[in-house]
Amino acid sequence: MSASPSVTNPSAGKTSAEEPSAAEPSVEGIPLMWLRDNCACARCRDPRNGQKLFQITELPTPLALGAVRRTPDGVEVDWAPDGHRSEYSTRWLTANRPGPGADAAPGDRRGETGKTLWTAADLDGRLPEAAWADYVGDPVVKARVLDSVLGLGFALLRDVPCRAGQVLDVAETFGYVRETNYGRLFDVRVEPDPNNLAFTGARITPHTDNPYRDPVPTLQLLHCLTNSASGGDSGLVDGFQAAALLRAEDSEAFAVLTRTPVPFRFADARTVLEAERPLIDVDGRGRIREVRFNNRSMATLRLPADELEAFYRAYRTFAEITLRPELQLDFRLSPGDCLVFDNVRLLHARTAFEETGARHLQGAYADIDALAGTLAVLRRQRHAAGEEFLDELAGLFEGEGAGAYLGEPVTMAQHMLQAAARAQEAGAADALVAAALLHDVGHFHGPVTGEDLMAGTDNRHSHTGADRLADWFGPEVTEPIRLHVAAKRYLCAVEPEYLGLLTEASVYTLQVQGGPMSPPEVAEYEANPYAADGVAVRRWDDQGKDPEASAPDFAHFRPLLAALLRTA
Repeated sequence: MSASPSVTNPSAGKTSAEEPSAAEPSVEGIPLMWLRDNCACARCRDPRNGQKLFQITELPTPLALGAVRRTPDGVEVDWAPDGHRSEYSTRWLTANRPGPGADAAPGDRRGETGKTLWTAADLDGRLPEAAWADYVGDPVVKARVLDSVLGLGFALLRDVPCRAGQVLDVAETFGYVRETNYGRLFDVRVEPDPNNLAFTGARITPHTDNPYRDPVPTLQLLHCLTNSASGGDSGLVDGFQAAALLRAEDSEAFAVLTRTPVPFRFADARTVLEAERPLIDVDGRGRIREVRFNNRSMATLRLPADELEAFYRAYRTFAEITLRPELQLDFRLSPGDCLVFDNVRLLHARTAFEETGARHLQGAYADIDALAGTLAVLRRQRHAAGEEFLDELAGLFEGEGAGAYLGEPVTMAQHMLQAAARAQEAGAADALVAAALLHDVGHFHGPVTGEDLMAGTDNRHSHTGADRLADWFGPEVTEPIRLHVAAKRYLCAVEPEYLGLLTEASVYTLQVQGGPMSPPEVAEYEANPYAADGVAVRRWDDQGKDPEASAPDFAHFRPLLAALLRTA
């Protein structure tokens, strides 16, 4: 098969580079074979399951374009020589277009580019955690927990029922239990005849489990039933962070550990397990994808003497990095805590404890692909619900938004659309454009409305709107909305000329809302991390009251809102 050309000119039979005319949609620079292989029509993919109906060898070669036409949603392509027709949406082309940086997209969240690497200080006081009842009862909380396992490498569920076998129920909320020689479930407690140091009171240094297994279980769960022993505190180390530090500080040691297969072995009376893998595994582009680190399970390396010298120097260097205090996140599991973590990324540890004390964890293994799949389904459902939410917002702009706006010469919808337009013209970040657009949502169909505000009752619409939107948008959107009324009071206190810029209606509502801030209130406002954003939204709010000004409609801003919706 000859090499596939790239799409450079959407006109009949051409494959050479030319500039498309202004009327033609540009698919310039896209490899033809890749584009054809991704055709999603019913002849190419089964519409019931999306699977391809052709083999790559069945595509014609040489492949060329017959024509490219713009459609309302993207482009339509006619192929030569077979006349096949394909359609590609603008959204799909934007998300998947080849080009610089495309390989850095975290499509595979198993690798380091799909992770958030951390040190202990990064998570000080903000462990990724959730109450069990919230996790099982709220899909948003569940998605957030699973996303933490993928992104940070772990999450902690609190108040999980302290009953034997509950850890299996936890695993089955996102996937399937991986049965091993330890069974579907294993007990981590002192045993009279232990086949593993984990079943003693000994100190266990940072390690990953089951490195002697191929494939290794990619997730581990540990559920605390009892922990009243002296000692036995837990620790986690981000193995990807440790490996990244090794790469930065000693690139040759990193290279040695990525290319040297290490034999791992476990054996007892009934089991022999062996696997040979590097301590640090990387993908084809050199990005960290897996860490296997367990000094207790390493067997004897058989290599030439110079390679052994190089390996042990690198191995010790890496081990010393994993023991750096700033990398180890220390905490104590309490009864009802269930730790879910990535076993090919995070190294877990524990301090020694008195074997006469009561310490009993139950554990299970699972696989991260099932967890990622469950998260994808939750996000797909969340996306559908998000589209419904945006439909609801659009309906508010068209319905109640046509009503009068607090004595101003514009409607509520005109006011908010103008504010968003001014923000966009100012080059504001998308989150601030969204905040300007939605800053007065709190006036819509609530127990207290804008009419009450004009009647002298503070409807606290800034807080109402922020709270309504918090299920769907992050604080970068909601907090400037929450502050935009306070920002008016703040500006009246710190900028004497600002009060003179307010409309008559806004001066009236200022008094209802508390008037200019006192010096202590000013200091408290300025300490808020979103203070400047609140002021920015306030100024765009003030600019959105011109009956002669133009502004795009809600549909213009909808893609921006959709991109900001929280999926977890």
